[in-house]
Amino acid sequence: METYFRVLSDADRDRVHEGTVKILAETGVRVETALGREYLKKAGAEVNEDTKIVRIPQILLEESLAAAPKKFSLGARRPGWDLGMNEGNCSLLIDGSGIEVIDHRTREKRPSISSDWFDATRVIDAIDEFGVYWGMVDQSDVEDSLPETIKHWIQIFKNFSKHVQNASSTFSESAWLLEILQAVFGDKETIKKTNPYSFLVCPHSPLIIEGEHTDAYLATKGYQIPIAVMPMPLMGGTGPGNMISMTILGNCEVLAMLCLVQAADPGTPFIYAPALAVMNPRTGMYSAGAIENALLSSAATEMGRYYGLPVLGEGGGTDTYVPGIQAGYERAMSSVIGTLSWPDLLVGPGLLGGSMILSLEQLVIDVEMFRMSRQAHRGIPTHDEAWLEEVIQKVGPGGNFLGEKSTIKNMRSGEWLIPRLGVHGTEGSWKRSGRKDILDEAREKVDQILNTHKPLPLDDDVQKELDKIYKKAQEQAG
Repeated sequence: METYFRVLSDADRDRVHEGTVKILAETGVRVETALGREYLKKAGAEVNEDTKIVRIPQILLEESLAAAPKKFSLGARRPGWDLGMNEGNCSLLIDGSGIEVIDHRTREKRPSISSDWFDATRVIDAIDEFGVYWGMVDQSDVEDSLPETIKHWIQIFKNFSKHVQNASSTFSESAWLLEILQAVFGDKETIKKTNPYSFLVCPHSPLIIEGEHTDAYLATKGYQIPIAVMPMPLMGGTGPGNMISMTILGNCEVLAMLCLVQAADPGTPFIYAPALAVMNPRTGMYSAGAIENALLSSAATEMGRYYGLPVLGEGGGTDTYVPGIQAGYERAMSSVIGTLSWPDLLVGPGLLGGSMILSLEQLVIDVEMFRMSRQAHRGIPTHDEAWLEEVIQKVGPGGNFLGEKSTIKNMRSGEWLIPRLGVHGTEGSWKRSGRKDILDEAREKVDQILNTHKPLPLDDDVQKELDKIYKKAQEQAG
């Protein structure tokens, strides 16, 4: 029987939904994109062009929920790595986007640069627990220009072969993104069918659908690119001062965006992904290590499931700035709660200091936490073959089960989780290995990946087409 963590009762979820219906219909949301307001008005919303407030009637919300597919796959360039949404699986997604890094070679903290992005991208491409790309760190040594943006997108697909979730920043940039997607994955219909790329959009709290990035997504209309919608209200700041009201606010912001997306292009794949967070009441800062973040993530996952939508959840934040005991216990607690809520995607590994500092060693440790949390979710199997009464009778009093076929079979079936990190042998073997701690092991794992892993190469004709796109961007930029 699988293990699930639950924080809301059926009545609680009903009331969150009822509160959401009331707020969207009576208070509405501010929609800062004229194109978005036009789509919503045509779909039946009440639009005030002076205030940009859009009130969404219950019937439009219900129609939008009905239009959004409940199951779809996120495609990948690497064969066999498509991720089925709402099919009972959970895959990791690295946190983003740090502005500093703890250099795993020198152990010094410094501003993040492009080589850190390359390292992190190769590491998550190599680790099977990661099924989706996010941008992990800013590249402070790269200028902000169209050619560099195009170059960066090309580098993503060269260095990461699983599903990519990212975004363009403006309406005009999206045309370039679509051209790159067609060069890598095929024509428009192939992209619609395989979903190799998904878009991340973050409404502003409270109750604002931001304009520029939303317009950038709307520029891809017709391709039905999956969209993950991630408002990030801060409890007590941009969000109300308790957890259940935060759940309502996040629900309002996600579902308002759902209505816009389905009004623009009915049937577009949609991922429910609010990142509900807690403010430190002493400082007013984001409290990344607060246990309430995990509870809020669980509530959000349950509301996504209430609507039958695929869900992106959270687990694994910390306030501290270096790997260590505080990072360990804060991340472990939120990781296990986030995983046991069982979203389709779980974001969190790799960043420290309120998601501002990348540590590749911490990333490797976080993957081990996820493996343990996933094993806890797997629970205690109780299928027919699991009940070994006959084996118990056969071995009898005073015997042992080491040589039994059922023991070997279950060791290989996943009944045991075999650790990849940490001290799990004798004290003598630990001493002979040089008394390595877990950071030493994680650092060795990172080095091993960077020394050996080679991303799946792009075909030559694809690379030539991408080179043409990059050259065209350079020419347009002068």
